[in-house]
Amino acid sequence: MSSFCLGCGNSMAAGERFCGICGRDSLAGSATAVDPAVAFGLAPETSGKAIFSLICGILFFLPLPPFFIVAVIFGHLSLSEIRMSGGRLAGRGFAIAGLVLGYLGVAAMVALVVFVVSNRKSWDRSVAETAIASNENSTVSAVRTLNTAEIAYAQAHRESGYTCSLTELSGAWGISRDLARGRKNGYVFELQGCTAAKANGPIVKYQVVAYPENSKKAGTPAFCSNESDMIRVARSGSPEECLRSGVDLSATEIDHPHN
Repeated sequence: MSSFCLGCGNSMAAGERFCGICGRDSLAGSATAVDPAVAFGLAPETSGKAIFSLICGILFFLPLPPFFIVAVIFGHLSLSEIRMSGGRLAGRGFAIAGLVLGYLGVAAMVALVVFVVSNRKSWDRSVAETAIASNENSTVSAVRTLNTAEIAYAQAHRESGYTCSLTELSGAWGISRDLARGRKNGYVFELQGCTAAKANGPIVKYQVVAYPENSKKAGTPAFCSNESDMIRVARSGSPEECLRSGVDLSATEIDHPHN
């Protein structure tokens, strides 16, 4: 039975050890053996791994992260396969294109991770600031609600005037359950300073204060108001300071968050 030379593909007779064309020893192995199909001029087959690498590399442009990794892996596998095929396999260009696109995907993913990590602190700070601003706006809204409830109560109880009882306001105006208990959004709400203009007369003055439950939390402001309906703020978080020297809220960023 005849065989083929592993060096040049020449047909060799049975039992013939050395090739009459290139002189190769048929008993000696080689990593550069030539496939008989190549030796006889047949067209090499395109590597399936190279084609698959290119397809996965093209999918890099889609939001499918795993595909660029597959493109890199199969690109290297196909290049190695083509190199070891002795000319039997083609598709080196496909493999290289798949590798380039795959590595572009890897670079884009690394850049995205670096960007996210580097900006995470600023994003977290922005989210926290937004949450704080929202909470403060909600507290200001609650103080306004109490002022409106006081006005409604005084009109309904002209003989007694305003009240320093959140429970009475709840019955007259229907404020929220949390606000009626004096606790909402991490703030304590209190009515105080109810004063009549004359003995046994209706109460004509009151004060409402809202201060943080956690007094040790720095940067949380206190809010206050009275029968004037003007709301003031003290950045120290002290309700006493708010009543004494608080800043008119209409002049602060809380009341005008878009300015």
